[in-house]
Amino acid sequence: MNAPQTPHAALQSTANQIADCGYALMSGELLRPQIESFGPLQDWDRFRASWDDLHVDPYMADGGRYRRRRHACFAISREADPQLSPPQAHYQSLEYNRLNGGIPRWFSPIAPDVCEGASMQTILRFGARLFEKLAPDVLHWQCEAHQFRIEASQRESGQPTPEGAHRDGVDYVLVLLIQRHNIASGTTQIFDPDGQELGSFTLSNPLDAAIIDDHRIFHGVTPVSPIRADEPSFRDVLVITYARPR
Repeated sequence: MNAPQTPHAALQSTANQIADCGYALMSGELLRPQIESFGPLQDWDRFRASWDDLHVDPYMADGGRYRRRRHACFAISREADPQLSPPQAHYQSLEYNRLNGGIPRWFSPIAPDVCEGASMQTILRFGARLFEKLAPDVLHWQCEAHQFRIEASQRESGQPTPEGAHRDGVDYVLVLLIQRHNIASGTTQIFDPDGQELGSFTLSNPLDAAIIDDHRIFHGVTPVSPIRADEPSFRDVLVITYARPR
């Protein structure tokens, strides 16, 4: 019987999968030891609860009120802890976001105690160390962290990616499920540049993940709808993008 992989060997295996395929779809059960090899998740309950204090996205060109979010920027140098950057606008060109791109979008900042807490810092370090294996020439990463809550009701379905299958215009993307409640569907789909579907995975449990080489892969998520009409219905994710300094 083969011995279980160490977290760092598993991290290399994840990097190899992304190098080969352009993406990795992973369960939280498998990913958590890799993440925790870079620090604790000891404040996870408080971290998860911070999604209850997101603000409605005011920039939705489709008029939807189903998306809540907060945003923060970080600088991460090799072997150094992530550093919170001053607040700045989130910008995507229309090439990458046909629905809401082309303008600077200012979102409510992620609370400083969340940014500096153990879970956020550990997850940021994990992503940096993983992507350094794929881009060993990069000594510094510019990161944007997005807290998203997609809500659904009988009146309005929730659209996790209303812009459709897309790229984000960065180098790598880490998508982690925080929690979901009373939600049907919300399946992550992976496509090649010609639109051929390469894989799909429904993020169902905490830390289930989609990890993407944004140069090679398009991604999208199917709409979500409530299972029971008389309960709140939402899908919470953390999306962190990693880009070389420009």
